[in-house]
Amino acid sequence: MIIITGGAGMIGSIMAWHLNNKLGRHDLVIVDRITHENQWQNLVHRHYAEYLDKDQLFDFLEENDDITAVIHMGAISATTERDFNKLVADNMHYSQDLWSWCAEYEVPFFYASSAATYGAGEHGYDDASIEGLRPLNGYGYSKHFFDQWVLEQVKQKQPAPPAWAGFKFFNVYGPNEYHKERMASVAFHTFNQFSETGTMRLFKGTKAGIEDGMQLRDFVYVKDVADVMGFFLEAALKQKPATNAIYNIGTGQARSFKDLATNVMTSMAREPDITYIDMPLDLQGKYQYFTQAEVQKLRNAGYKKPFTSLEEGVKDYVQNYLMQDDAYC
Repeated sequence: MIIITGGAGMIGSIMAWHLNNKLGRHDLVIVDRITHENQWQNLVHRHYAEYLDKDQLFDFLEENDDITAVIHMGAISATTERDFNKLVADNMHYSQDLWSWCAEYEVPFFYASSAATYGAGEHGYDDASIEGLRPLNGYGYSKHFFDQWVLEQVKQKQPAPPAWAGFKFFNVYGPNEYHKERMASVAFHTFNQFSETGTMRLFKGTKAGIEDGMQLRDFVYVKDVADVMGFFLEAALKQKPATNAIYNIGTGQARSFKDLATNVMTSMAREPDITYIDMPLDLQGKYQYFTQAEVQKLRNAGYKKPFTSLEEGVKDYVQNYLMQDDAYC
C-alpha cells in the first residue's frame, strides 16, 4: 500500500489521480483532515483502499506491514499562518515522526518542501544547497527547518529511509485547489473574479523596477508535479532509486502574473481586462517578486520530460475543469 498524506488536498489528490490513471495503482491510503465543506469532492473520482484522519495514521502504520511508500504532502500550507505552534506540530514534528517510521521500517519517503524556503531569493533558487536561506514567513521556515533536519540526519549517518526525496514546489496551479481559498493560485482567482466582475485585480508594481502585474513566478502545472513524484516513486519501487536529495519542482521559466491572468481570460474566449491594486499590508515585506527554479539537479536525477507550458497548462485547467460542471480531477 502507498500512503498519501494530504491526500484530499490539491497536490495529494492529483498524485492519487496519477497513481490511479497513469500507474494503475488502487492500493492507496488517503490521510487528511478535511476542513473545507466541499473538499471530499477531491476524492470522489479516486480509487483507494482506506481513508484516515491524520491522527489515525501512526496506529495504522503499526498495525500494517505492507506499506511500500509514504508520500507526505500533508501540512499547513497557508503562508499567512500566524500560529507557529501549529506549524511546529503539523509541518515539523509530524514530518519528523513519519521520516523516523520510514527509516525504521525501510519504507521510501517523499515529502513536500516549498519554494517559500528561498525567501526573497537573495541567494538564488538553486537546490544545490540550502545554506543561508531566510524564509519570509513561518510557513516557509517550517519547511526549511525540516529540510535542514533531514540533511542533518543524513550527515550524521542516522537511520534514513532507503529512498527519499524532498520537493521544493514552486507556484503550483491546477485542478482541486478551490478549498485553498485565499491561498489558491492566481489562475483560480482570475477565473472566478473575471467571471463575476469582468476584470482581474493584480498587484501594482510597488517595488522599483517592477511594473504593474509583472511580478514573476515559476508557475508549474499540478499534473507535472504529480508526474515528477511518480518518477521518483517508480524508481524506488523498482529498487533503482534516484539520488536521495532535495529537488526543485518548477519549469525553470519565470512568467508574470499578467501573463498568467491574460492566458486564463483568453482561454475563456473573452477579451482580457486587468485592474491594478495596492498590495495588502500583511504581504508587504513578505512577498516574493521573483521565483525561478533551477532544475538541473532534477534533470541529472533522470527526469527528462518537458514541463507543460503556461499556455497549455492554463488552457487545460480552464477549459477541462473550471468551465465544466464537474470541476474535480
